[in-house]
Amino acid sequence: MFETAPLNPPDAIFGLNEQFKKDTRADKINLTVGVYKNEEGETPVLKCVQAAEKVLLDLRGTKSYLPIDGMGKYNNAIGQLVLGDELSESANWATAQTPGGTVSLRVAGELVRVALNADTIWMSDPTWANHPKIFAAANLNVQKYEYLNDAGVALDFERMKNSLSTAKAGQAILLHTVCHNPTGVDPTVEQWKELLDIVKEKQLIPIFDFAYQGFGEEIQPDAFPIRHFVASGGEALICNSFSKNFGLYGERVGGITAVANSASSRDAMLSQIKSTIRTMYSNPPLHGAAIVSTVLNDDELRKTWTAELAEMRERIHQLRGDFVEKMQKLAPDNDFGYVNDQRGMFSYSGLNAEQAKTLREEHSIYILGSGRINIAGINSKNSDRLCKAIVSVL
Repeated sequence: MFETAPLNPPDAIFGLNEQFKKDTRADKINLTVGVYKNEEGETPVLKCVQAAEKVLLDLRGTKSYLPIDGMGKYNNAIGQLVLGDELSESANWATAQTPGGTVSLRVAGELVRVALNADTIWMSDPTWANHPKIFAAANLNVQKYEYLNDAGVALDFERMKNSLSTAKAGQAILLHTVCHNPTGVDPTVEQWKELLDIVKEKQLIPIFDFAYQGFGEEIQPDAFPIRHFVASGGEALICNSFSKNFGLYGERVGGITAVANSASSRDAMLSQIKSTIRTMYSNPPLHGAAIVSTVLNDDELRKTWTAELAEMRERIHQLRGDFVEKMQKLAPDNDFGYVNDQRGMFSYSGLNAEQAKTLREEHSIYILGSGRINIAGINSKNSDRLCKAIVSVL
């Protein structure tokens, strides 16, 4: 029977990561998978997470099933974190816990197709490589709107607006709330206002992918697009993740929030979310959500988390600045200043697929063929070699 199953190619990102693991060269550098790394090249367990796990261990609670929509305190904390104090009190919203941001996006795809009768979703070109697959699996037609300028390193807002001109009422649109993956290129506040006006005028269904809250500017301003849209009366789906800002990659901790214009619509959307979850995975996992809930509902632990998140964010900002400065010295005819204008862990470096291949084969430096670099993978031990290698392939 199984001989009829075709062999699929490896995932573009995790496939490269497997190649990296097999590479025997001692000075290899991995800038592919989107995980935060510290100066020692390790993905640390945050102090607030360690403290929360000690609290949970002392409580010796149950390992019984959670409700279909997950842990109540966790879901409330998400609403307050994403919407802010004022909107979380006044808006009609409901949150359900999901196993990571990926699943929240998959649930959103089912919702807009089944509950809202959408047949199409628009997403930026480029976008996270898994986005088209997730929504195609929900039987949605994937359309792309243009995003970058000709150089591929900055936003072309007019081109973006023009490419959305054919979007129709009732179709969905996927929006990277902050720290666009894979480019690191975000709209300005004024551009967001104009874009969200277009979303509302064209009666599109917005799905905000919010995987990097706190990695752009700060926790509160990073949520501006969502809060602005909701405050102006917009209805939306919000898919968030705590993989990055809590370092809980392996715990798979996320959520989906529906914001409606009435309590009855909110309740209907929550019922649709729960029905979708029941047929997918039935109940979410316990441990990761318990960690996040413990931290966000404890004043001292929350302060610790905020400080640790700021430390990660500021380190990435510094790495960007150092990279631009070194490249300016090594390759003065090539302007890499746009790297400083991008935000979050990722940068569209401007390197092409052939240059990326040369970096991998000749220098044991692994980046994606698109030229995307995980800035957080740079440190003082590898930055000089990385910059010199890039200069050699320009």
